[in-house]
Amino acid sequence: MEIKISEITKKFGKKQILNGVSLTIEPNRIYGLLGRNGAGKSTLLNIITDRIFANDGTVTIDGVSTHEHDELLGKIYLMSEVNLYQKRVRLQELFKASKIMYGGFDETYAKHLCEAFELNPKLRFGQLSTGYRTIFKLIIALCLPVDYVFLDEPILGLDANHRELFYKELLDTYSSHPRTFVISTHMIEEIANMIEHVFVLENGKILVDDDVDHMLSQAYVITGPGETVDQYTEGLNIIGTESLGNLKGNYVFGSLNDDREIPDTVQISRMDLQKLFIHLTSGGGTGK
Repeated sequence: MEIKISEITKKFGKKQILNGVSLTIEPNRIYGLLGRNGAGKSTLLNIITDRIFANDGTVTIDGVSTHEHDELLGKIYLMSEVNLYQKRVRLQELFKASKIMYGGFDETYAKHLCEAFELNPKLRFGQLSTGYRTIFKLIIALCLPVDYVFLDEPILGLDANHRELFYKELLDTYSSHPRTFVISTHMIEEIANMIEHVFVLENGKILVDDDVDHMLSQAYVITGPGETVDQYTEGLNIIGTESLGNLKGNYVFGSLNDDREIPDTVQISRMDLQKLFIHLTSGGGTGK
């Protein structure tokens, strides 16, 4: 079962938010949805989960439109910073309501998560801090029997310890009960080792749709004396550059010419995902 997004376009007034976005989300994988603020990430997730409507394009699950068949929405869940819960309702009652709405809820796992995060389920939603509201919504997301979980900025208000605990629990539940997670976050360095595939949105369009390992296998930092670095990287796809004194670093995305002799003063190293994202979305583009 796969989700297919085809030529999605969305405008708010005269402002174009998404422009012909197409991508496929496959079962039992962990994806990263990356983009700068205003790139359209939240809008895309809301369209996929039918919370808002596209001006054009389709979202289908195994070829069937989610917009025209509401029952398919029970297979997907979006956790976002939007608070959909009444402040006066106790968390344990909201767990029960989620079970009714989605036809199931892992109460044993929810109890474990409440204990791990030190969250009292007898509290009312309105009594929670921003961080604990996020934790509560994460518990809902991890305990529902859905095939696709979309997490939009899932670490809002979480301290470092709680973020680390969330990542651990996500990987544990993914291992024991495989399903698809799509994580949209600005904390790229923290999820880089978790995600298998990445979508990069830029100016309402898909800039990158690729497996992380394949992307990083083509991402290099070439450093050394400025003139030597420029000579070595001439003709390559340079997506960014940094200088310090007479030293220079050129960021290259794409294949290197293996026939070129590497000067003794030049070093070649791999780029990490965060650096690659920064340079791709800072005007460098893919160059492809």
